[in-house]
Amino acid sequence: MDTYYSKEVNVQILVSLMKSHGIRKVIASPGTTNINFVASVQQDPYFELYSSVDERSAAYIACGLAAESGEPVALSCTGATASRNYIPGLTEAYYRKLPVLAVTATQHPGRIGQNIAQVIDRRAILNDIVNLSIQAPIVHTEEDKWSLNVQINRALSELRRHGGGPVHINLETSYNKDFTLKELPQARVIKRVCYGDKLPKLPNGKIAIFVGNHRKWSEELTKAVDEFCGKYNSVVLCDHTSNYRGKYRVLVNLITDQKQYTSPCISPELLIDIGNVSGAYMSLKPEQVWRVNPDGEIRDTFRKLTKVFEMKELTFFEAYNAQGSAQEKRREYYDEFVAEQVKIAEKIPELPFSNPWIAQYTANRLPDNSILYLGILNTLRSWNYFETPESVTCYSNTGGFGIDGGVSALVGMSLSNREKLCFGVVGDLGFFYDLNALGNRHIGNNVRIMLINNGRGAEFRLYSHPASRFGKDADAYMAAAGHYGAQSRKLVKHYAEDLGYEYLSASSKEEYLSAVDRFLTPKLTNKPMVFEVFTDHQCESDALKIIKNLEISVTGSAKQFAKKILGEKGVQAVKKILNK
Repeated sequence: MDTYYSKEVNVQILVSLMKSHGIRKVIASPGTTNINFVASVQQDPYFELYSSVDERSAAYIACGLAAESGEPVALSCTGATASRNYIPGLTEAYYRKLPVLAVTATQHPGRIGQNIAQVIDRRAILNDIVNLSIQAPIVHTEEDKWSLNVQINRALSELRRHGGGPVHINLETSYNKDFTLKELPQARVIKRVCYGDKLPKLPNGKIAIFVGNHRKWSEELTKAVDEFCGKYNSVVLCDHTSNYRGKYRVLVNLITDQKQYTSPCISPELLIDIGNVSGAYMSLKPEQVWRVNPDGEIRDTFRKLTKVFEMKELTFFEAYNAQGSAQEKRREYYDEFVAEQVKIAEKIPELPFSNPWIAQYTANRLPDNSILYLGILNTLRSWNYFETPESVTCYSNTGGFGIDGGVSALVGMSLSNREKLCFGVVGDLGFFYDLNALGNRHIGNNVRIMLINNGRGAEFRLYSHPASRFGKDADAYMAAAGHYGAQSRKLVKHYAEDLGYEYLSASSKEEYLSAVDRFLTPKLTNKPMVFEVFTDHQCESDALKIIKNLEISVTGSAKQFAKKILGEKGVQAVKKILNK
């Protein structure tokens, strides 16, 4: 009987990545639950298989084989208590840093605790038997497939990381009896490159550097990135929290957020990902991504990750700068982005009175060397469309991405240098959530807070948000409208003034423009400030819709036409048919 690879996708991904990561030695113990894995590797000539009835012995055999050969060794066992017998050998491997991969087979995790025969709970692991333990469930969707690919890459690369050590994969099976897959699909490989390793060659073509939320840049790092961009015709794609202020900065959201136009700029051959969590939600389409970070963790933000460089950013850029040929600084790719940005920005009409309008008329007027804190979602998005002065540093709580601590974070920034102006822009829900921070006795006169008060979580009433389909019904619970005085003109005024703040307010463009000069005055005033700006959620939605539809391509207009004719569900149905 001719048998080939299992039709279970999680098995296919694991086997493919074992081959890509150079794991060919397998010690198999008998059982039913692990048949799909064992049968798949047994018929593949790449693998070198050994048999051991006793799992305890198998784990120790793996230790000896790994120690002598210098290669990773995989173990495979069935369900029930088989895996428990791996514990002594894996403990040995843990303390000797031996690359032993324990692949334990399991039934559906929902069967745990249901008195079903041969089902035990392997979700928790002892502290000193493996460096990493992951679950490898049955794949049902593309999201499942992507997630599992990342996790298995992470697990296999951990075998050699930081000196090496054992790893555990709990592989679920559905007992699929179909072994007719003749050609194993190549799963995407993610490799880790550590300091001292041979650096891979940069691909030919366009290279972009994406910077997520980033701490202050040193002059040394800025210089190294600028040199890299000049040598390799690269560009640095930023949002305000990136804080890169070198020669190749592009504030790119105005380009990436267009709903009816896809710029050719946003598809580089390589995207180098540095920094941390970005709240910019950039729609970039790179062919592959390299992540550079000292933590060395696999973080697949763009779902195209192929390499992780476990090293400092400065080390990475200086190493590639040393390899690059001495040539004139190139700016073609940067100029291409700037041209796109200018083309789209010139189409911005007069916006309704809203957060985007406020950002448009305020961002470039912030005083030099000041700090800007932006509340998450609507505020951060709105201000990312408009550039600030080069000397301004910007922050946002994108790590945990909650609305609960924006004002407090601004206060903390202001305490680091009481001579530096610290501006904060927050929505009403975030402001009132963190209201107690205004009464902190350490607050100095360098604090200036702009409260965008639209009487609700306006994010949930924006045309692009899923909750918008509920219209006014979204206000009651999704957008939490009507709290905190329902846009009272007195509540914040009295509270702020009683605490010693100078209070400003505006309910129209004219009122805003007459008050904003005072708010932006570059000199320290006698008091901290609260500038309350009252906007309407519909104006916020209209402004965003205008900005996201400034540029239209033939493809984009066709998509909009299809939505009108077929509706959103119809468009999704057509996509599913075309993808089959």
